[in-house]
Amino acid sequence: MLRVADEVSEALEEGRAIVALESTLISHGLPYPQNLEVAQALEAEVRTTGAVPATIGVVRGVPTVGLNVEELERFATGGEQIRKLTRRDLALAAMQRADGATTVAATMALAAAAGIAIFATGGIGGVHRQASLSWDVSADLIELARTPVLVVCAGAKAILDLPATLEYLETLGVPVVGLATNEFPAFYSVSSGLRLNACANDAAEVAALWHTQRTMATMAAPGGMLLCVPPSAATALPRHTVEEAVARALAAADVAGVRGPEVTPFLLRAMAAETEGESIATNVALLTQNARVAGLVATAYADLPPLFAR
Repeated sequence: MLRVADEVSEALEEGRAIVALESTLISHGLPYPQNLEVAQALEAEVRTTGAVPATIGVVRGVPTVGLNVEELERFATGGEQIRKLTRRDLALAAMQRADGATTVAATMALAAAAGIAIFATGGIGGVHRQASLSWDVSADLIELARTPVLVVCAGAKAILDLPATLEYLETLGVPVVGLATNEFPAFYSVSSGLRLNACANDAAEVAALWHTQRTMATMAAPGGMLLCVPPSAATALPRHTVEEAVARALAAADVAGVRGPEVTPFLLRAMAAETEGESIATNVALLTQNARVAGLVATAYADLPPLFAR
């Protein structure tokens, strides 16, 4: 049922570094042809570190770890034919032989099933603003609590309730670590004002921490870990600019009656319009940065002793 690309399979057998990448950003995050160009650029960025990229999606009902060139093109040009899949949707897509792009949660699940422990994305889902009314909380958070994958990101998407998201991650027992920062990034912005209790100085330290957590899985957190990498100062947007744009985007979503899984794509498109494309440029820059960081962590992790070695 799970198809693993030959290059990825060989890397797994040889214990080499691998970085999982999601496919939702291709089908639902960016317009064509930019989506395809970014997907290819992220894979290339991972390769510069010596790691093997594995973009994950569901192709004609088959969960696939390591999309090939034709499949990347299929996802980039498929439009509404490409479903947005979280973990709950995988079986239905498989039964109906559908094409589906995987969210953070679904990508984590399939990466773990294949034996991949490190994953790069832009920003995770989280607790939506006004969640006390809508109960809209991303499945990404639950997945982080139960699936042993290290997720490299720029924090949670800025359209979300960041304090509530960080609080929920703490409740779930998910370690949240900053890379050379003690503050939770705000996706498009460097600063959120939210302090973190763990910081790693470099990729080697992150790899050692992740290795230790996995070794202690029965005693410490059995699930994943979140590594937060703030966007560079050169590409980040001012926090007040983002907050003003988010407020207008949320108002537009309310008027349009957008609900459920369509909320995040709608808000991200609205953010792009509100910032005249600056949010897209920042998103692409942080995606590239996170792919590189994940590759460096993966190569350092691959050099550590095998888990549970006696």
